[in-house]
Amino acid sequence: MNAKLDHKKDCWQRQALTLSKNFRKRGIDCDYFAACAEAVKDICAAIPAGSLVGLGGSETILESGLLDALRKMDIRLLDRYQPGLSRAEVDEMRRQGLLADIFLMSSNAVSADGRLVNIDGTGNRVAALVFGPKRVVVIAGMNKVAADLESAIARARNTAAAANSLRVGADTPCSHTGFCQDPHCHPPQRICCQLVVTESGMVPGRIRVVLVGESLGY
Repeated sequence: MNAKLDHKKDCWQRQALTLSKNFRKRGIDCDYFAACAEAVKDICAAIPAGSLVGLGGSETILESGLLDALRKMDIRLLDRYQPGLSRAEVDEMRRQGLLADIFLMSSNAVSADGRLVNIDGTGNRVAALVFGPKRVVVIAGMNKVAADLESAIARARNTAAAANSLRVGADTPCSHTGFCQDPHCHPPQRICCQLVVTESGMVPGRIRVVLVGESLGY
């Protein structure tokens, strides 16, 4: 590992300590792991056998290895990533996920003062974060951390949304320019239909943020 990477990891670790304190002040649990393998092991260890587990659409869940680990567990996994599923079957899993024991997702951005920023199309992911599942675990790479709320919203719009538009093949203005063109973006191609800022957790311990010292997702 070179010195440049060491400094980057050291900075992320310091940022994570600050974030953890700020999240906890807001009633949201937060832990930091230097590597995906450690984070995935910890998340899986906290899921009781037989639990109904829902998933929000997330490249982070795929890249981190979390989905692969979940598939090996004795749980009722609402696996929206199974090959061959119809749109109707995925939509039904989205609905069932709102009553899951545990809902797993990522966040489009994380502000340094401990707020989560998410933009959704169908809205099932942000709906589950707000209310429904007994517990919500948010896994996020430190690349998603922004200095303040304004920067976090900008990241969600210009980094996450633009990349997601390309991923799903949506013919949005940002898929051409790489930057949000909100006044000129309309349904049915628009994927930014709900912007949700999670300021705090009313139920202590319901939301847990797991930060990872790696670059994950969009």
